[in-house]
Amino acid sequence: MNIENHSVRLREDKCKGCMNCIKRCPTEAIRVRNGKAYIIHERCIDCGECIRVCPYHAKRAERDTLDLLEGYKHKIALPAPALYGQFNNLDDIDRVLTAFKMIGFNDIFEVSKGAELISEATRILLKRGELKKPVISSACPAACRLIRVRFPGLISNVLDLISPMEEAARLARIKAQEETGLSQEEIGVFFITPCPAKITAIRQPIGLAKSYINGALAIKDVYPKLLEHMNHLEDTKPLRESGIIGVGWASSGGESAALLREHYIAVDGVENIIKVLEEIEDEKLTNVDFVELNACTGGCVGGVLCAENPFIARSRLQRLRKYLPVSCNHLESDEIPEAMNWTTSLKELSVLKLAENVEEALELMSKLNSISEHLPGLDCGTCGAPTCRALAEDIVRGIASESDCIFHARDEAGNPSFEGPLPPPFRKPSEEGPQ
Repeated sequence: MNIENHSVRLREDKCKGCMNCIKRCPTEAIRVRNGKAYIIHERCIDCGECIRVCPYHAKRAERDTLDLLEGYKHKIALPAPALYGQFNNLDDIDRVLTAFKMIGFNDIFEVSKGAELISEATRILLKRGELKKPVISSACPAACRLIRVRFPGLISNVLDLISPMEEAARLARIKAQEETGLSQEEIGVFFITPCPAKITAIRQPIGLAKSYINGALAIKDVYPKLLEHMNHLEDTKPLRESGIIGVGWASSGGESAALLREHYIAVDGVENIIKVLEEIEDEKLTNVDFVELNACTGGCVGGVLCAENPFIARSRLQRLRKYLPVSCNHLESDEIPEAMNWTTSLKELSVLKLAENVEEALELMSKLNSISEHLPGLDCGTCGAPTCRALAEDIVRGIASESDCIFHARDEAGNPSFEGPLPPPFRKPSEEGPQ
């Protein structure tokens, strides 16, 4: 994936080389050299964990602003259901949706509507019994990219339906064109996103050649503007068209509960996802029909682009549910619309390959294992790589050396008090070794 398609970016001027990020990145996509972190974009899944843990705000998610609306005659907001959990004492979703009209949007189409339709389509597919089990949700783009990078053998288990945000955008475009007579180029559709992974999924869609969405605005950017108008709102318009099932997708377990089945698991947090995917690979979850994956803790309410604490947001959504019907959107028949299906398939991302030639790759893997055995196994991160094995891989790839490990260098010198050269994260550029 090109760097332009990624949402998570590094601000070098703010980076202090503290190494918090390299220890928390689930795909080992970050290194620290010359006092600065850098992202290996081929490995990055845009989960936003580095944004969450960086104390210096050196990582950020590139997203759009309201200025982008000016390029379109008809502007449509697609609020993610996680947005509703940001507001205290909210008992009427129409207050939020009406406020969108006051910040420059002509229409609002809830992503929770798309979620209800995708839920029904998934129920139909599960009932047919034609899917490979356990079926893995495709709604979280960070989880999908993780599978492509680390678990390509599970790609065939991934549900091949478009995401709720894409389904909502597709239907919103049809509705707008029928009502306004404008061309698709004159209609702007903007997703109100809780996380950077969904921004990346718009730039490089999952299951689609091109996204139906023109841009993404962060919940944390839109929230204060909406709140300002909501505080002075006298009348609301009846805009809400979704219920408990759609809004429930905002929290972990909501997608699974909408399937009305017992044999499912809902997993949130990337580290937990990795453990579950490993168990699926080992065929330990044979009695599970469906696996819901959310890279953010708590589900979408835990996205780094949300404004509120995820646990508070989740509690607010549970309270809001009692004011909602079960569901407001249904498919016309048991035939799933063709437009809901993927038009392109997921493909393995070979970022872990050491070489294209199998013989050479095996030789390098043998060398990697040998180097790894000679390293201390402390996984301290002082070398600028997250683990000793990651350092061994960097050595094999020619971008590091064994002397980058201060413990290895000390042992080689045979002197416990040996200080040696500074490790890579703290060296000046002129002192840097292999790149």
